[in-house]
Amino acid sequence: MKIVFMGTPDFAAASLEALLQAGHQVTAVVTQPDKPKGRSGELVPPPVKVTALAHQIPVMQPVRIRHPEAIEELKQYPADIYIVAAFGQILPQEVLDIPAYGCLNIHASLLPKYRGASPIQHVIIDGEDKTGITIMQMDAGLDTGDMLYKKEIAIEAHDNYETLHDKLMILGGEAIVEALPLLTGGNLTPQKQVDADSCYAPIIKKSMGEVEFHRTSAEIERQVRGMTPWPSAYTYCRGKQMKLWNVACVEEETGEAPGTIVRVDKEAFLVATGKGLLQVNELQLEGKKRMSAKDFLLGVKLVPGEKLGKILD
Repeated sequence: MKIVFMGTPDFAAASLEALLQAGHQVTAVVTQPDKPKGRSGELVPPPVKVTALAHQIPVMQPVRIRHPEAIEELKQYPADIYIVAAFGQILPQEVLDIPAYGCLNIHASLLPKYRGASPIQHVIIDGEDKTGITIMQMDAGLDTGDMLYKKEIAIEAHDNYETLHDKLMILGGEAIVEALPLLTGGNLTPQKQVDADSCYAPIIKKSMGEVEFHRTSAEIERQVRGMTPWPSAYTYCRGKQMKLWNVACVEEETGEAPGTIVRVDKEAFLVATGKGLLQVNELQLEGKKRMSAKDFLLGVKLVPGEKLGKILD
């Protein structure tokens, strides 16, 4: 089967590699333009481009795929189907209509739930116990097309954004390789999405990482895992930003105001929340390296009764 593949980050590169290893012919790759990185501003290619070039596959990097000149170039590459994974641009109907089998999307959630840009983070933050990959027939809407194939995995108690991303990255490649022969053989039945069962996973912003201690310790613990490693959950300690990398819930009530440090041990310190205590095991103070709470407490003497959070004037 001849494929044009569209994608940008590591998540997409894994699916591209899986398709190539399965023997599919990828006639072209479409990805985002190279981006400047660091102080030098050196242009860095997206992972999908790196994978494509390693396999000597032609690469398109249009600023906007909907521009007429980009569409005309795209039509030059023979394809039975377009496969899209975390591309980063919305495809116009003119592009969706080009290949005989249309466009398939590798989406990192069990649709119809968690449409949108950041499903992996949001399933953790919301406390879901499972997620997966949905292979979807794309339409002009945002993740609204017919569902064709799903693979499901459990969300483990220790999973954070990084670990769950990596699991789904591999699962996405497996799912698309399994789905294609079923599609061409006429053995997939499109299933309409029920809009009432959907929810939206908006793009994650840095501001969403700020911890609000009036929430429950369970909610904050999920926020920390969902924001690790980026953009990270954070609070403030003595006026400096403190990133929280590893925390745990303790079912204990002290009557202290949320954000108050209630106990300092050798290995960790505990903070009052709206319900339960939050045990901080690993952190990073502004200007310092990431470290265990044990190492942090050797140099910073926290005192029960201190409060975490912004200092209000």
